[in-house]
Amino acid sequence: MEELYIELKDNQWPLKYIDHDRNIVRAIVIDTDSMFYFVKAERDDDFGRATLIETSGGGVEKGEDVISALKRELIEELGAEVDIICKIGVVSDYYNLIHRHNINNYYLCKVQSFRERHLTKAEKEEFRLSTIKLSYEEALEEYNRRSNTKLGSLIANRELPILLQAKRILDKIK
Repeated sequence: MEELYIELKDNQWPLKYIDHDRNIVRAIVIDTDSMFYFVKAERDDDFGRATLIETSGGGVEKGEDVISALKRELIEELGAEVDIICKIGVVSDYYNLIHRHNINNYYLCKVQSFRERHLTKAEKEEFRLSTIKLSYEEALEEYNRRSNTKLGSLIANRELPILLQAKRILDKIK
C-alpha cells in the first residue's frame, strides 16, 4: 500500500511564526488479538486542560535514526518491544501556540512483548501518561470524544487518517 503524506494547518491558534521543526516518530501498535495501544495524557498546560489519547512516540534525538527512535519511544512510553510491519506515512502539522512544525513519521507495529516503561519525570508528573488498550471502533470513538478541546482537535485531525490507513493495511494482510 502506498504511504500517506498529509499536510495539516493549525486552525486552533493564530499563526505568528514558526521557529523550529521537530522530527517525530509515532506508531499504531497492535497485538495478536487486534487490539490497539495508545498513550493517554492528562494535561493542564499552555494548550489548556484536557485528557487526550494519541499514538505512542516522540522526538528523534540528534544522531539517532528513525527506527532506533521508534523502538526507544515505544519501550519508554508503552514498555512494548515490537516488530515493525510497515511505514504508514508522514503527517506534517503545526502547533502555532509553540511555534513548531512537526514532521510525524508513522509506523504500524506489532507487539512482541511488554516490559517496564521508562517514562520521563514530565511524562509521569505533567502529562500523567498511561497506556490505553482499545479495539479499532473504541479508538475511533475515543479520538472523536477527545477532540472537543483545541489540542484534542489537532491530534484527532492528525491521527484519525493514520488509524484508518492502518486498519486498511491490517485488513489487506489478514
